[in-house]
Amino acid sequence: MSESLTAKQVAEHNTVDNGLYIIIDGSVYGLSSFMDEHPGGAKILKRVGGKDASKQFWKYHNENVLKKYAPKLKVGTLKEEAKL
Repeated sequence: MSESLTAKQVAEHNTVDNGLYIIIDGSVYGLSSFMDEHPGGAKILKRVGGKDASKQFWKYHNENVLKKYAPKLKVGTLKEEAKL
């Protein structure tokens, strides 16, 4: 399942109950099923839920982590919105 989501749609998925989503470099990932697996714990993921977490992600991870988990967790891409 890969869909195009707006930033507003991603922001609505800011809790585990809503299907916790984050954005990393324009891709959207669903983390609800990953909460217990995350080595840093669920708390840090909940803090960035519904937001662009690119800066935080790259601070602690390398591209191999993304390559490993992207196929399982990616739900779509961020849709570019028109700027007025």
